[in-house]
Amino acid sequence: MRALMIQGTASGVGKSVLVAGLCRLLARNGVRVAPFKPQNMSNNAAVTVDGGEIGRAQALQAFACGIEPTVHMNPVLIKPEADEKAQLIVRGKVIGKLEAKRFREDRIGWLGMVLESFEILQKQCDVVIIEGAGSPAEPNLRDGDIANMGFAEAADVPVWLAGDIDCGGVFASLTGSLNILSASEQARVEAFIINRFRGNRALLEDALVWLEKETNKPVAGVIPYLPLELPEEDAPFRHLEQNELVHSNKFNIAVIAYPRLSNSDDIDPLAGESNVSLYFVRDVKDLNASDLIVLPGSKHVASDLLWLKEQGFVEALQKHLRYGGKVLGICGGMQMLGSVVEDAGVEGGDLEGLSLLPIKTTMKVEKTLRNIDKPSPWANGSRVTGYEIHHGISNEDTSLFPFSACTPDKQVWGTYVHGLFEQGEFRDFWLRSIGGIESDGVNQQKRTLASLDMLADALEQEIAPDLLKPLMQRSV
Repeated sequence: MRALMIQGTASGVGKSVLVAGLCRLLARNGVRVAPFKPQNMSNNAAVTVDGGEIGRAQALQAFACGIEPTVHMNPVLIKPEADEKAQLIVRGKVIGKLEAKRFREDRIGWLGMVLESFEILQKQCDVVIIEGAGSPAEPNLRDGDIANMGFAEAADVPVWLAGDIDCGGVFASLTGSLNILSASEQARVEAFIINRFRGNRALLEDALVWLEKETNKPVAGVIPYLPLELPEEDAPFRHLEQNELVHSNKFNIAVIAYPRLSNSDDIDPLAGESNVSLYFVRDVKDLNASDLIVLPGSKHVASDLLWLKEQGFVEALQKHLRYGGKVLGICGGMQMLGSVVEDAGVEGGDLEGLSLLPIKTTMKVEKTLRNIDKPSPWANGSRVTGYEIHHGISNEDTSLFPFSACTPDKQVWGTYVHGLFEQGEFRDFWLRSIGGIESDGVNQQKRTLASLDMLADALEQEIAPDLLKPLMQRSV
């Protein structure tokens, strides 16, 4: 077996995480493995070693494999900009806009290119672990599909179908999804995998026996609910659910979750700090008495800036600053904090910014894509790693790297660098300087790797050996 595809009964059932865990497990056992997702829809992206952009989940999966991400790991990336329009990225480069009404017609021509990228990875590896998108059983999306069974059939790869038991209804969703598939697609489903199980496994046995008898398919494994600290691809995730109250003994960070928020994992290293309480907000009243307000990245700066103004966040930010609070803008968030966002044919017109940073931005059609790994003179030489991925060009003060601008009173900061808090030494320096608090100083990569190893351990223990063994074969 040189490939396995993980498909799911729905979005959010854990496909990305399961693929990352399998990649980590195989890599630990000396298998040359790579991730692959034919088509992804996400505004969380990463910059590849070959100078393109792919879904953030595939970059995480490549990290689990111990290899650098390339554009072939996610040849088609769709980045939503509005309800019926998205930016289309093919092999890492923007090639235009994609409209919902033409989605099914336009994607037909992508299959050959997607298969070619898959074959490139196969030649480099022992095994390729493939991630599907959404559900393979959507009747309106099956014609011309390249993301799920359409790809699996064309590439002739086996499939494990994953369901999330923590959401409820997992047995109905697994059997229902299988029943919608064609006869050849049903035969391609090799096994089921049940994700995020809590409780006593013995109470589940009757249902597992029923599932295998009803479908004539084995259950590859029941994966327990794990306390993982991994970046999530689809924006505001667990922090919105928690929405913690302000803690008097912690540094309180509110992240504004505008509709086109992107790269939400930028704040994960801060959220992992024991002295920090971090939460996303969509309503002004939820800002509370935060110490720092973060304006994160945005896939469509103009629409999110208008949303900020309409929702009353401008007045709230001004009040926050009058009382000595701090503000940080990341990428699109920084562009909003400047005096103006001039448009050169990207988003549809010039807009007045919030005028909280001494910068102005011109949106250019060509994107800036680059990885960052260098010391920060401003932070006593602390190493900064991350990446830039943006349309706009802003006037910058290079002496502040990795920041582009700040106000004379040091209350408002802006940066183009995604992932700038990954390195513990720099994060510690910044938190001490802006909030007077001590960081744990742990590199985020170390936290991520610990979670990946926890996940790989669980998969090794829970997946049926006869199904796992073929994946462990190495080329001579």
